[in-house]
Amino acid sequence: MPGIKEWLLILLVVLVIFGAGKLRNIGSDLGAAVKSFKEGMNNSKKKEIKKKAKK
Repeated sequence: MPGIKEWLLILLVVLVIFGAGKLRNIGSDLGAAVKSFKEGMNNSKKKEIKKKAKK
């Protein structure tokens, strides 16, 4: 498992490769994807509950 020094080195390399602006966009896109996934899971559970209630 990488230690703190290794994580900092990895972060620095990623920052150099992608740049701060693109890295920010990637982070916001990833956050939006996670939020959408969670909403989809909640909607799926709600539909399942409604189906069971109709029976």
